[in-house]
Amino acid sequence: MPRKFLKRIMPDHVTMREHKHLRRFGEKIMAPELWHLNRKSVSAAVAIGLFLAFIPMPAQMLVAAIFAIWLRVNLPIAVMSVWITNPLTMAPIFFFSYKIGAMILDVPLRTHEFAFSLEWLWEELGFIWQPFLLGSVICGVLAAVLGVIVVRLIWRLVVIHSWLKRYRRQKARRDNDSNQP
Repeated sequence: MPRKFLKRIMPDHVTMREHKHLRRFGEKIMAPELWHLNRKSVSAAVAIGLFLAFIPMPAQMLVAAIFAIWLRVNLPIAVMSVWITNPLTMAPIFFFSYKIGAMILDVPLRTHEFAFSLEWLWEELGFIWQPFLLGSVICGVLAAVLGVIVVRLIWRLVVIHSWLKRYRRQKARRDNDSNQP
């Protein structure tokens, strides 16, 4: 089951409860439903994380944690799902989001020289903020929906595989027992 794999990579309750930064949140963060590994909780957590990964804002992980606590879904999965936007992937993801928004709003793409200055950033942001935000929301919603579908599909396939494996073992055991004198 996917649960076995996820349990292997996730920290346990004791480690989390004793973590110096998480202790200040008290028992609220230790609610069992925030740590459950089931199809519904994991897929909803992935949806939260993927949606927020496409939204250009600071503290995405904190916002993902707040939503996970509020909606009572798996907290670590929601926070980890935000990591698809990292320093290596952020620029291509946000540029793709901007292109999608510009295409939908039917505005021409701005392709000016890049200048690493705050003045250049504010000037360009004045032109691109609408298509950028629209594209970010659209890509975030699509990523969240696709994330739910993929997680649920993989979960189902793994469960079916484990059922078949168990059935074959039981059948082999029955066949072995029937062949014994």
